[in-house]
Amino acid sequence: MKTAVVTDSTAYIPKELRDRHHIHMIPLNVVFGEASYKEEIDMSWKDYYKEVKAHNNLPTTSQPAYGELIALYEKLAESYDAVISIHLSSGISGTFNSAVSAGGMLENIKVYPYDSEISCMAQGFYAIEAAEMAEKGAAPEEILSHLDHMKTSMRAYFMVDNLSHLQRGGRLSGAQAFVGSLLKVKPILHFENKLIVPFEKIRTRKKALNRIYELLDEDAGKGKPLRVVVIHANREEEAEQIIEELSQQYPHAEFYKSYFGPVIGTHLGEGAMGIAWYLV
Repeated sequence: MKTAVVTDSTAYIPKELRDRHHIHMIPLNVVFGEASYKEEIDMSWKDYYKEVKAHNNLPTTSQPAYGELIALYEKLAESYDAVISIHLSSGISGTFNSAVSAGGMLENIKVYPYDSEISCMAQGFYAIEAAEMAEKGAAPEEILSHLDHMKTSMRAYFMVDNLSHLQRGGRLSGAQAFVGSLLKVKPILHFENKLIVPFEKIRTRKKALNRIYELLDEDAGKGKPLRVVVIHANREEEAEQIIEELSQQYPHAEFYKSYFGPVIGTHLGEGAMGIAWYLV
């Protein structure tokens, strides 16, 4: 059985990696006024952070159109027997549920939607592992079982400079945002039960990053192989510096650099930083 791997644009897998592993991407949209852009296609993360500064109001975001998912699956049916379709957490987007509905409409290809229960390059790691297994001829059920196993060690923590984006986007409760702005904290956030929730409240950016390093060390300090990604919201040089420092500390880890693109960046805001990892 020949299996294709699909993920959505919020995985923010660098294009060269997507191409190398033949990962197919369905874009989400970011909307400035009357203009809608497909992220990773019509608008890059660099263009987005420039564009957002030129507008008084935050953009809105939307999931892929139902028909776009069907069209992609039908196109893949010309060359593949099955599709594993990996998407951002169903707790913050309807994209996964749309994939379930779209896959159920097709008879000429079997679609296996997968809820990563997370987003960004942590989600991307699932797609990369699935693609590596598919290239070796693994059956869809075997791949899905492996992705479930990955979830047991997947960790992702991120901090934002300003909680107002998450509050306005409805991804964090108003009470939590109010307390955060009142105390001027730099909260560490993570996904829990498919939702973005506070992990710890830290008073400064530096202390928040140091706390994330401590959490990474709990796994990386064991000396086992792992994949780590540093994710930034228009702070590329800072991300590169973090990778340089961490890679010297953990030579057994494989490091990646990624970004919070337009859709997730709209909810987190510029300056957000995150680190995600899992045991290989």
